[in-house]
Amino acid sequence: MFSWMGKQAGGGERAGGDPVQTVTGGLKQLYARRLQPLEDYYRFQDFHSPALEEADFDNKPMVLLVGQYSTGKTTFIRYLLEQDFPGMRIGPEPTTDSFIAVMYGDAEGSTPGNALVVDPKKPFRKLSRFGNAFLNRFMCAQLPNEVLKSISIIDSPGILSGEKQRIRRGYDFCQVLQWFAERVDRIILLFDAHKLDISDEFSEAIKSFRGQDDKIRVVLNKADQVDTQQLMRVYGALMWSLGKVINTPEVLRVYIGSFWAQPLQNTENRKLFEVEAQDLFRDIQSLPQKAAVRKLNDLIKRARLAKVHAYIIGHLKKEMPSVFGKENKKKELISRLPEIYIQLQREHHISPGDFPEVKKMQEQLENYDFSKFHSLKPKLIEAVDNMLANKIAPLMSLMSQEESNMPTQMVHGGAFDGTMTGPFDQGYGEGAREGADEEEWVIAKDKPVYDEIFYTLSPINGKISGVNAKKEMVNSKLPNSVLGKIWKLADCDNDGMLDEEEFALAKHLIKIKLDGYELPSILPLHLVPPSHRKPLQ
Repeated sequence: MFSWMGKQAGGGERAGGDPVQTVTGGLKQLYARRLQPLEDYYRFQDFHSPALEEADFDNKPMVLLVGQYSTGKTTFIRYLLEQDFPGMRIGPEPTTDSFIAVMYGDAEGSTPGNALVVDPKKPFRKLSRFGNAFLNRFMCAQLPNEVLKSISIIDSPGILSGEKQRIRRGYDFCQVLQWFAERVDRIILLFDAHKLDISDEFSEAIKSFRGQDDKIRVVLNKADQVDTQQLMRVYGALMWSLGKVINTPEVLRVYIGSFWAQPLQNTENRKLFEVEAQDLFRDIQSLPQKAAVRKLNDLIKRARLAKVHAYIIGHLKKEMPSVFGKENKKKELISRLPEIYIQLQREHHISPGDFPEVKKMQEQLENYDFSKFHSLKPKLIEAVDNMLANKIAPLMSLMSQEESNMPTQMVHGGAFDGTMTGPFDQGYGEGAREGADEEEWVIAKDKPVYDEIFYTLSPINGKISGVNAKKEMVNSKLPNSVLGKIWKLADCDNDGMLDEEEFALAKHLIKIKLDGYELPSILPLHLVPPSHRKPLQ
């Protein structure tokens, strides 16, 4: 239990009488007072996930990198930070043989796993259950880096393939990955454009992320090492391979690029790589802003699973004989577990997706004495139901208040700052931003062509009517909704007619849209026709 508890958020108080002021504080209290008693009573932690601690609620968003060896995981971190970190090793063979938590620190240094799991300020204490074989392969690298002020990054060992898969690690690798997956905000699966086969160990690793599909993103790295035709085949092969392992109806988001600070080997897809990198950066940058939502979402998922677990354990206890035949009854119940799942679904109106995996649950139940299980305790279930029904909504409201009162939290520093300003900002000098830093009106170079069209549309007193303008504009085949927006932007003086400069502007905006760029919501100053600038100023 946490050291302090009080009434719930949303009119609740802490033990000292002060109202709960933060979403994080509300989450801590809900877990400690409503959910943890249910988990403890039915030994949820022994079957599924260790109890949550204060550090699990207070820690920064975390990003977990997973992939086969030599797919560029460590290089990807180096690319984001633009700085080496303690314990970093890069090479063509499996070089990162440890889990490395890369976190912010005032001074550069590293902490070994055994010391890390006794630090109450770090969210890794429950990893001690994986033993010394794992802890000797776990460390925390700390360094003063701007990126790490907002997020922490977990580098994982390269997943083995071929003969190397037969080498035992000495700890349950997939269980460790599952532990991290339940606590991180984003899981990035890295693939090499030349290494698309999903090995048995990689397949098992991906399956351990079951239930965390919303956190997974896929990166096809080193895509500059193939040409466009090969890249299309590689992308198709990757999606086919993933489809066999990840059983979701949605198509996973795949980011294509070359994530390291070296020249591109093949530049024909440079534009694609830039757009994909920006999309990935935006996804990672938004994590601090979405951290509270993720923690709330994970708490709700945990509560639903804990409820189902209580129903399963309570049912098994009820079916056990009081004196004779306990062992035979236990075997029978384990073999009938799929039928028990269906029975509980009907009795308690539970979705099949809320139940733990049958095979895994059967294996775990083999190790327990069912007669020592607790019977179903309705009050504990009601407390969790009440939490889900009545206590989550006030937290959501508090979350909205926090977001509106605080400045937008974004990841800054490292590679994230390289494309935020200046000529290398995405879209700089393109579309509606073309000519923004030029003295001459950008449309002037094409105006002679537009003027020829203008004077064929029967201008009166130097202007054409909306009817005549429409005849020319619909030739673009753009929908009326888009052409209507272009008309509003081009009619600078709002007189319902276009002069030759306004008509040239309309044609330029049509060209922008046809080239695949978005129209501005407000006309930028550099696009305003010269004869209309003084009145606007």
